[in-house]
Amino acid sequence: MLDLTQDVRDLTAAIVDIESVSGGEKALADEVERALAALPHLKVTRSGETVVARTELGRSERVLIAGHLDTVPVAGNLPSRVEGDLLYGCGTTDMKAGVAVALKLAATLPAPNRDVTYVFYDCEEVEAERNGLGRVAREHADWLAADFAVLMEPTDGVIEGGCQGTLRAEVMVTGKRAHSARSWFGVNAIHGIEPVLARLNAYEPRRPVVDGLEYHEGLNAVGVRGGVAGNVIPDLCVVSVNYRFAPDLSIKEAEQHVREVFDGFAVNIVDAAPAARPGLTHPVAAALTAAVGGEPRAKLGWTDVARFSALGVPAVNYGPGDPNLAHQQGEYVSLQKIVESERAMLDWLSA
Repeated sequence: MLDLTQDVRDLTAAIVDIESVSGGEKALADEVERALAALPHLKVTRSGETVVARTELGRSERVLIAGHLDTVPVAGNLPSRVEGDLLYGCGTTDMKAGVAVALKLAATLPAPNRDVTYVFYDCEEVEAERNGLGRVAREHADWLAADFAVLMEPTDGVIEGGCQGTLRAEVMVTGKRAHSARSWFGVNAIHGIEPVLARLNAYEPRRPVVDGLEYHEGLNAVGVRGGVAGNVIPDLCVVSVNYRFAPDLSIKEAEQHVREVFDGFAVNIVDAAPAARPGLTHPVAAALTAAVGGEPRAKLGWTDVARFSALGVPAVNYGPGDPNLAHQQGEYVSLQKIVESERAMLDWLSA
């Protein structure tokens, strides 16, 4: 069983060494459940490979601390190893260091100044319909009720507020098929994407300030699909675009913007996920900011804080890992950053 009394750095290594690639989290979820169930001050429940533990002290406020148990596929980077201040291994930065901090808080704070719900969930690194947090939100939304949430995603020890939304769309350019030996009888759809690319090249992304944090949007081509055969003039070419939008826009507004950019072309919206506002206006957030120190920044990317926002729970990202190292074969986390994160969270919940 995981020993939650050990130093948070050793606990991180122990968690890393339990392989938990998406879909294979059971062994780690079992260990987490056993360790938390042994703590008399927590009520533990489980849904699939998602483990939820909560204090029930009757405090006036409840905060939620969450982290995903899964990792991307192992790439010859297990077991973990330590070199100086760095712990190497699959999932060290994304996000088993954050999970270790949350587990240490659960074990060492029997009477926090606010009631706390700890959520350790599965399948974050794969398609959204498998996401354990999403499943719990659909089936047991009451488990996630809180005044404020912290997602222990890697932020290199800086609070990152909210997250960008993301939208994928297909811009269709049509033409007319013909034999390539007599191309003048057709209209080449691939040649016709030039104005689409020109609009993307000329695009000026917004940099709106939302609740005091500056977000930097982006609209980019991420794929081109076209062509029928080596001797056929194609009648269709599809440019796939990805729009990363700030949390002052809804999905509907983001969709409208993309359609306006590509006015004159058929646009098919493939999928979209909402943004989340920074979540820093709640007094609980101010206390966390004071404990962590530094200046919060905008989260440039999509994270599961959007799921909390959809439930009416303001949320931020905060964890010891460096997001730029996530998913790399040489992934590592600073041991000192783990200690600093544990100390900040302890100060926040025990002050």
